[in-house]
Amino acid sequence: MIKNLTQGAPLKLILTFCMPLLIGNLFQQFYNLSDSLIVGRLLGVNALAAVGATAPLFFVFLMIAIGFTGGLTIVTAQCFGAGDIKGLKKSITHALIISFVLCLLMMFILMFFLNNILTLMNIPIEIKDDAYIFMHILTYALVVLIFYNLLSGVMRALGDSKTPLYFLIFSSVLNVIFNFVLIYYFQFGIKGSALGTLISVSLTLLFCSLYIYQKFPIIRLTKSDWTYDKKMMKKELQIALPMGLQYSVLSLSMLVIQGACNSFGADVIAAFTAALRIEQLSTQPMLALGIAMATFSAQNWGAGKIKRIRDGVRFTAILSLVLSLLMALCVRYVGRNMISVFLNEKNAFIIQTGKTYLSISTYFYFFLSMIFIFRNTLQGMGRAVIPLVASLTELFVRSVSAIYLARIMGYRGLFYASPLAWIGATLVVTIGYVYVIKKIKVRKSKTYFSKNKWQISLKAAIHTTKVTQGD
Repeated sequence: MIKNLTQGAPLKLILTFCMPLLIGNLFQQFYNLSDSLIVGRLLGVNALAAVGATAPLFFVFLMIAIGFTGGLTIVTAQCFGAGDIKGLKKSITHALIISFVLCLLMMFILMFFLNNILTLMNIPIEIKDDAYIFMHILTYALVVLIFYNLLSGVMRALGDSKTPLYFLIFSSVLNVIFNFVLIYYFQFGIKGSALGTLISVSLTLLFCSLYIYQKFPIIRLTKSDWTYDKKMMKKELQIALPMGLQYSVLSLSMLVIQGACNSFGADVIAAFTAALRIEQLSTQPMLALGIAMATFSAQNWGAGKIKRIRDGVRFTAILSLVLSLLMALCVRYVGRNMISVFLNEKNAFIIQTGKTYLSISTYFYFFLSMIFIFRNTLQGMGRAVIPLVASLTELFVRSVSAIYLARIMGYRGLFYASPLAWIGATLVVTIGYVYVIKKIKVRKSKTYFSKNKWQISLKAAIHTTKVTQGD
């Protein structure tokens, strides 16, 4: 259902829009948990380590896709907020073209250089074959996910966050079913997990495409919509390229940590993988608020309603503070005890290592929540450079911290890398947001002053003319 976010109480609209996103993200994370549980308990620690070791690599390419498609659909949201239906359709056709080129590029890299990349990542020899098989199949799933994320982004740009939720739930449930059946009944091993993902996302993309064609007549494309528009292409790339780069930088920093983690062996990799799954689940409420702010700010930016954006940021920042504290408490008193669930046999070292990571990272959830709010708001306003600078800051701090602290403190040093990176990125996006808002205020003040100055001069001229004529 199409929804206009430029009218009505900001907080109510954001929360209404946010809830389906949150539920969808939770389902996605439950799938990730289920996948790790199935692999870990049915195939053992080495298989779980292989999935965990390749996860950051897959995450790099997936985040690039999400960044690109997210940037492309921000233009769609801005056109919708401005009431420009022709521009809206143009934005979709050009987004499809860009996504197709992105698919070809990613396929080329992963098909020809996967083995070299895994070698650079320090993948332990005992899990390298499984890691290669798993990632090779996921390459095809990645292509499907690019277009699925694009279509979901288009629906959210039009204010519909519920329909993407339904498809995400559908995909997650299918994924778990296929993974279990292919691994347990067909004995496909780790290959079954990757094939399950490929089949489920392919079916989801097919049904999603059919649904959009039937239910969204406003974006049914005609031949004229496919006419190349240089201005539209430039506008989309100006947002999509920095966002794609930003997301790739974020994921590359995680790749650096994983590379350092891989050098400590399969047990540390398994512990890190399990802990990250729990952390990703616990941070979903803050992430959903951030994603909601991207669409909210994009529509209101297109409508020229800056005050509504500021109100939305203020409300969600306060709410994120409360949520970050609540989720940190949940992880510290409940989540840490879930590490053992991922293992087919008790391993005290893996359990304690996972608990140690979560004990450290929970102190810094507030900073992560602020990144979600300010970064997505700036992106929705079309300000992609500041989030990119924040991502580069995060890459630098996380990489340096991971390498330096790992040498001093061993694998425990890795656990401080992300929290320190969150602090650095928070400073950048917060200062950047304040700067952008102040700049807009100054511009508006100058415009208002110039307008009134012109009106005063006009009135003075009219008065002078009258006086002269009276004389």
